[in-house]
Amino acid sequence: MNKIRKGDEVIVITGRDKGKRGKVALRADDSHLLIDGINLVKKHTKPNPMAGTTGGVIEKSMPIHQSNVAIYNATTGKADRVGIKVNTDGSKVRIFKSSGEVIKAA
Repeated sequence: MNKIRKGDEVIVITGRDKGKRGKVALRADDSHLLIDGINLVKKHTKPNPMAGTTGGVIEKSMPIHQSNVAIYNATTGKADRVGIKVNTDGSKVRIFKSSGEVIKAA
């Protein structure tokens, strides 16, 4: 069970974008996340008339390792750790470690 999923609001805890928040757009692989507006790089592209694209410098988001982000707890306004709790019916839910609240699925 992934502790950070697509649609979660996360906060960067280390690196160049430390302190910035964003939503997880997708999981690139087991350990990398693509977050809107985080880890932006400038990419120089050539024009491709066959595809109808113009050349130039574009900004795009690159994946960031999941160890460099933490889930954002809106009630406390801080980063929080994620725990997993098993309900009586056997289903697993994600909870905030600090408060024990259930994390709402996006």
